[in-house]
Amino acid sequence: MKKISNNIFLIMLIFGSLITISANSWLGAWMGLEINLLSFIPLMNEGKKNLMTSESSLKYFLTQAFASSILLFAIILMMMSFNLNWINNNFYELLILSTLLLKNGAAPFHFWFPGVMEGLSWINGLILMTWQKIAPLMLISYNINYNFFLVAIILSMIIGALGGLNQTSLRKLMAFSSINHLGWMLMAMMNNELLWLIYFIFYFFLSMSIVLLFNNLKLFHFNQIFNFSMMNPVIKFFLFLNLLSLGGLPPFLGFLPKWLVIQNLVETHQLFLLFISVCLTLITLYYYLRMSYSIYMLNFNKNSWMLTDNFNTKNMPFILTMNFFSIMGLMIISLIYLIL
Repeated sequence: MKKISNNIFLIMLIFGSLITISANSWLGAWMGLEINLLSFIPLMNEGKKNLMTSESSLKYFLTQAFASSILLFAIILMMMSFNLNWINNNFYELLILSTLLLKNGAAPFHFWFPGVMEGLSWINGLILMTWQKIAPLMLISYNINYNFFLVAIILSMIIGALGGLNQTSLRKLMAFSSINHLGWMLMAMMNNELLWLIYFIFYFFLSMSIVLLFNNLKLFHFNQIFNFSMMNPVIKFFLFLNLLSLGGLPPFLGFLPKWLVIQNLVETHQLFLLFISVCLTLITLYYYLRMSYSIYMLNFNKNSWMLTDNFNTKNMPFILTMNFFSIMGLMIISLIYLIL
């Protein structure tokens, strides 16, 4: 019965996002966001009940409800704007943009995102990092304010890069990584209507491949990685290369979306923004390499609190196939391009 209810909520979650994306009015888009929110709250509380899960779902609800109420207020203001001559058009545009950035967890409205991620299971965390971003991002693409966008992009990249440096929780580290990638998506959106969607698809695939691996290995904290000395070398190798791919290191698949954005920035002569984004991406690569170093270089005896005995081999063929495409994807795409 519980599985059926979870499937219903998952369908409603997807349905809510599709309503927002296909809506032809701001009120319809708001309704879609609310359906999406109310569907995700029960999914957050599935599985084992604990205080962290309850706290995360409450934090998420309060933040999203606050953002939704401000968004509805801004929509009403926009509809009444012909009667309110004293309100500048930029005011409600900035209000709408701010609430959508808050819903996405972009800086400077990121304060809730790492804390919520910490209390979720890996699968729910994956939904929060990927699917839950697509509807607000689509609405943001209709309402671009260049100066405000520039501030949000630079802050998202700085906080995403520096916030992950001192983390011992893998879920928080992935949250800060998501904030950094969100900065890249906003940067892609600023110059090209389609480019951010291409970046999002690649990010979705890369995040799914690495999160499913973490979920199967039951890894939640940095010190659990030390036990990898006794792990299957193939799994160690895939995890190591996937972390580099997520960081955007060539010649892996994760480099392709960043390459497209960099090419776009060069064509539009935004060299200062390009310099900042590349420098901050190098910092994110540092904490991916730190994990990789722990996997390969450090050897520790097995401890009783390490959870690798719960390793689930059931879905490993599918996960390893995804990981293979995540690593070799750029080379495969390049070969297809050369053949055609």
